[in-house]
Amino acid sequence: MGIRHIPLKNVRITDGFWSPRQRLMTDVTIPYMEKILRDEVPGVEKSHAISNFRMAAGEETGDFYGMVFQDSDVAKWLEAAAYSLALKWDDALSRRVDETVALIGRCQQPDGYLNTYFTVKEPENKWKNLLECHELYCAGHLLEAGVALHEAARKDELLHICVRLADHICGRFEKEDGIPGHQEIEIGLLRLYHATGNIRYRDMALRFLNLRGQDPDWFKKHTPAHPGVHYGGYDILADDTIYNQTDVPVRKQTVARGHAVRQLYMLTAMADAAAETEDTELQAACERLFENITQKQMYVTGAVGASAFHESFTVDYDLPPDRCYGETCAAVAMTFFAHEMLKLRADGRYADLMELELYNGALAGMQQDGKRFFYVNPLAVKIGVSGVAPGYEHVLPQRPPWHACACCPPNLARLIASLGKYLWSEDESTLYSHLLIGSEAITRHGRIRLESAYPWEGKACYTMLDGGKFSLAIRIPHYVQSYNIIVNGQAVQGEMKNGYCYVSRNWQPGDIAKLSFDLSVRRIHADPRVRDCVGKAALARGPLIYCFEETDQKVPVFSLSLLG
Repeated sequence: MGIRHIPLKNVRITDGFWSPRQRLMTDVTIPYMEKILRDEVPGVEKSHAISNFRMAAGEETGDFYGMVFQDSDVAKWLEAAAYSLALKWDDALSRRVDETVALIGRCQQPDGYLNTYFTVKEPENKWKNLLECHELYCAGHLLEAGVALHEAARKDELLHICVRLADHICGRFEKEDGIPGHQEIEIGLLRLYHATGNIRYRDMALRFLNLRGQDPDWFKKHTPAHPGVHYGGYDILADDTIYNQTDVPVRKQTVARGHAVRQLYMLTAMADAAAETEDTELQAACERLFENITQKQMYVTGAVGASAFHESFTVDYDLPPDRCYGETCAAVAMTFFAHEMLKLRADGRYADLMELELYNGALAGMQQDGKRFFYVNPLAVKIGVSGVAPGYEHVLPQRPPWHACACCPPNLARLIASLGKYLWSEDESTLYSHLLIGSEAITRHGRIRLESAYPWEGKACYTMLDGGKFSLAIRIPHYVQSYNIIVNGQAVQGEMKNGYCYVSRNWQPGDIAKLSFDLSVRRIHADPRVRDCVGKAALARGPLIYCFEETDQKVPVFSLSLLG
C-alpha cells in the first residue's frame, strides 16, 4: 500500500481560522453563486449558465449566452455544493442540486454526449474543434462534480450521467487520436476511475496524456477554419505549441510554459497517474516541473502565471509584481498538484506549497464577505496606473462581484469547502499530518484530534482517541528554525525526514503530542535575478505573507524603507 489520502468523509475541520471560512462557503458564497448562475442577482455580470441547460433540454427558447465553456461554472458549483452538503446538510440546497442534476440529465443526448453550446448552437460541429471549444474541459469538470456528489453527499444520479458521458468519450477517443485543448478531462477521468474502479477511464486519461506532444502539429492539422466565429476570450493559435503544452511529450517537459492553469491541471493528472501506475518517468517529469515552477516562476504568495498575455508562464525569473497575472485558478491548481504529489512521496515541500497557496495565493482571490472575487492577483497595485494604463488593464484595484469568465469563484469555493481532504494521509505504518489545521480524522491507525492555534501561534496538540503502533509524521513548516515535541509531558526527539518529524511509538488512547515553535516576523528576499524585486523584501509571519497598505501610512507606500 502506498500513501493514501484520508477522504473528506473521514475528516471534520474544527479550526479557528478555517472553520469560519467554510461556514462562509456554506452560508454565503455557494448560495450567492447559485443565484448568479440563475441570473437572480441584479447588477452583476450575466451568467445565463442554467438557462443554457434549459435551452439544451428544449425547455426554454433563445440563444446560447456566455463563454463556450459556460457549462463548467455549473459543474464547479455542483461540486462545491456537494462539499457544502457534507459540511452542513441543507434540505433546500439538496433539492436545488437534485433539480439541477435532473436538468443536466434531460440535456444528455442518447449517445451520452453532453454540452449545451454544441447542443444549442452548433450540433453539427461536435468534437470537431478540440483546441478551442472546451468540450472535454467541461466534461472533466462535470465528472469531478459527479464523483463529489457521490462521495460527499451520497447522491448518485449525476454519477450515472457522468458514466454515460465518459463511456461516450472513451468510445470516441480510445482508438481515434484526440488531444484536449484545455487539460481537465484527465483529472475527471481519473477521479471517476477511483470512484468506480473502471480501468477504462484511467486508461483514457493516460491516453490523453501520452498523446500530448507526440505530434506538435496535431492541433494545426485538426483545427478547422472558422472565419467570423470567436470561441473564447482571446484567439488560440493552432501553431502555438508552447501555449498548449504540445511542443514536447509530457514525460520530456522540463519547464512550465504556456497557459498556467492548463499546465497545472495537466500536472495534477500526471501526478495522480504516476502514483496509480507507479510510472517513474511520469513522476520524474512532475518533480522537474514542480522544481522549475516553485524555484523560478512563482511569486512570494504562491501566485503563478506572470503574464496577462494568454494567462501564461513566461520565462524563468520574469516576475513583475505590478503586472502579475496570478490567476486565482492557477493558485487553486497549484494546491491540487501539490496534493497529488504527496501520494508519490511524503515531502514537506509539497505540503509547504499547499499551505502557501491556501493562506495566500488562493485565499486572496475572495473578499472577506464571500461575494467579491479577484481573477487576477497582482503583488502591487498603483492607484491611477493599475486597471488604467496600457499594459495594466488586467490589474484591478478592487474585487468585482463576478466575471464574464467566471472560472475562478467556484474553483475557490470547491477548494475551501473540500479542505478536509488535504490535511491527512496514511500508509501501512504512518499517519501523515500535512497542515496544522484543527480537525478530527478517522484513519486506519485510529481516530485522532488536532487542535491548532495556527496561523497566529506556533502551537498544535494531537490527541489519540484510539491506540495503535504507528508513526505520526508531522510536517514542520520550512521556515521553522527549531521546534519542540512533547508527548505526555516528556520531550521527544523524533526523526526528521523530508520536512516531516516522525514520532514512532505504541500509542495509547488519550496520548497527547504537543508541537510548538516560534512565529517570528521574517523578511523574504527574491532571487536577485528577479529584476523588479531587487532591493525589496516581503514580510511574513507563519504562513501569512503580509501586505503593505498605503491607507495605513501617511506617505506613499513605495517611498517606505525597512530598517534594520
